[in-house]
Amino acid sequence: MNRIKDVQSATPNKDFISATRDEILNKVEKDYEEFKKTHTFAFPTWLYGPPKGKLFKVQVEDCPRFGDKAYLEFDSARTAFMSIDMQVDFCGPKGYVDIMGYDLGLTSAPIKTVRYVLETIRNGTDIKVIHTREGHLPDLSDAPYNKLLRSKLIGNGVGIGDIPKGGLGRLLVRGEENWDIIDDLYPVEGEYVVDKSGKGAFGQSNLPLILRNLGITHLVITGITTDVCVHTIMREANDNGYWCTMLKDGTGATDYDNYQAAIKQIKMQGGVFGWVSDCNKFVQGVRSAFFNDKTKTT
Repeated sequence: MNRIKDVQSATPNKDFISATRDEILNKVEKDYEEFKKTHTFAFPTWLYGPPKGKLFKVQVEDCPRFGDKAYLEFDSARTAFMSIDMQVDFCGPKGYVDIMGYDLGLTSAPIKTVRYVLETIRNGTDIKVIHTREGHLPDLSDAPYNKLLRSKLIGNGVGIGDIPKGGLGRLLVRGEENWDIIDDLYPVEGEYVVDKSGKGAFGQSNLPLILRNLGITHLVITGITTDVCVHTIMREANDNGYWCTMLKDGTGATDYDNYQAAIKQIKMQGGVFGWVSDCNKFVQGVRSAFFNDKTKTT
């Protein structure tokens, strides 16, 4: 115990750190009291500064407890919409998921809703759009041995780096047709594409740098699969201080029970990884700010 006290007393700038911590804790207490009145997680201008874009609210479900309703406020210029791994390999015929034998109807389910949100965002908003693609270098030097082995087993001898019978190219290899994003959701000029070799993106891609350079504070997350890449990136982002909202009908998984469980996990503990909403509620929030659409969320 004495050693701990000695370390604390020797900490440089201890008084400054304590003052900063106390200020944040006071803000937490104040915003907690305000939330009880408004049921809204207001955009914290004290933390980020004045809004750079338009403020809008989106209803989130089962928050802070199951059955409750709350609202999250966004600054459009500090918001990024993420479409995660909407690639042929994960939701198209003869891609990686198809070769593994899973139901493509489950992973392709969010395509229409994600496109609906993208069309709204692209219609004159300043919300940033980021797409991700999972895949490996042609020599597979960035693919762990155990990942390659498991892919071989589940694919009955056809795994990452192989070309399935009648396939479009090598599975999950960068540059192949099956590795790329599907046509319905393909990036347009001005949108960002992040290539990653793992399920997450914060440790194996330039996503953190892009978010920081764009001044992003809030992430709206869609894509596949809900329980793997989507969940991993959401957890990483949450740990890095981003305000994360998953649009549940904008995601899909290879197993419906896993999809439901992944959504429930986010809602636990008052939103342990962020919040859950849906595409209609998000679009209504955006329209209310940019297109004077006064339709209320229900």
